[in-house]
Amino acid sequence: MDVHTPEPATNEHIDSARRLIPLLQKAGPAIDAGRELPREVLDAMHAAGLFRLLVPRALGGAELMPATYIQCVEAIAMGNASAAWCMNQNSGCSMTAAYLAPDVARRIFGGTRDVLAWGQARGRARADKVAGGWRVTGTWLFASGSRHATWLGAHCPVFDADGTQRHTKQGRPVERTMLFPRATATIEDVWQVLGLRGTGSDTYSVEDLFVADDYSVERDTVEERREDGLLYRFTTTNIYASGFGSVGLGIARAMLDDFVRLASVKTQAQARTALRDNAMVQSLVGTSDAKLRAARSWLIAVLEAARVGAAARGHLTMAERLDIRQASTFAIALARDVVNAVWHETGANAIFDSGPFERRFRDMNTVSQQAQGRASHLETVGQAMLGMEPNPRWL
Repeated sequence: MDVHTPEPATNEHIDSARRLIPLLQKAGPAIDAGRELPREVLDAMHAAGLFRLLVPRALGGAELMPATYIQCVEAIAMGNASAAWCMNQNSGCSMTAAYLAPDVARRIFGGTRDVLAWGQARGRARADKVAGGWRVTGTWLFASGSRHATWLGAHCPVFDADGTQRHTKQGRPVERTMLFPRATATIEDVWQVLGLRGTGSDTYSVEDLFVADDYSVERDTVEERREDGLLYRFTTTNIYASGFGSVGLGIARAMLDDFVRLASVKTQAQARTALRDNAMVQSLVGTSDAKLRAARSWLIAVLEAARVGAAARGHLTMAERLDIRQASTFAIALARDVVNAVWHETGANAIFDSGPFERRFRDMNTVSQQAQGRASHLETVGQAMLGMEPNPRWL
């Protein structure tokens, strides 16, 4: 596709994701109970190529532009939030393929069911330079989708052979991501949580593990990027932010749709009229719909504007990165507000495991607790608007 040609508002990938909604909704109890995605769900997601949407075309991936990709994530979230969360986390990881030597990228991502997962470091994680590679030691948390992953990644501060820690010219520690087969790590099952139970976001560790140089990458750096596709002008942070914003929007949209169906038939206890005849309910539905449409349209618009800008100049500007962060954080916060308002207005129907509301309430409030949902991200946007230097870490 020409980089100046926008992708359609719907395409085969969005359609494929939407077709999985009934299957995912039906599988919800099993996903929560097993605390991972069951085989039939993974089979369907792999068959639709949903873990390969951001893999380079050279490796058989779709290499979708973000504005189209997040609509796929949103659709999966309408079916099940844990499935969508894993999809976005693993897809962000898969962008690493653009920074690897082709033969290494094919080994990690060449199979139709190959998935890379990673988490955040806890404590003493490090990589020490040795002949031909690195010796890696550490523990990493919140590895969403790691139970169906074939490879794991470990973000590490790096140390030269003399023990000196590497820093950038700006004085920040250099971090490289080390890639290794999942089977080489020690996995700790810690995932007993409120929501997003099906993500299986376990903890993993390695001790003095050798990782060859070719399986080490400094992500999101122009110097190491090997694929020239426009998608890879976006950072993994851009994808995580907008993708998880879309998880929230998908949860909230499904919650509102189910509430509309319920309100059309339910009469509240000790009331004489249907729930839909309540003026407060009517206002809630209309206002919530407007909020979700606005947040969704804005997020898609800023991603598309960034694509057009990057096509023209070869990179995203700081202003475009700030727009993505602002729209993504806003989407999560607004989706949470809609879900919580609808949940409270649903009444006793909202508290039963057998209904469609309770899991979405838990999932949405877990999404908003993740790093991408921090209200402090809006401080970063405010800093830029006030003429200050914004913190680039989350941009």
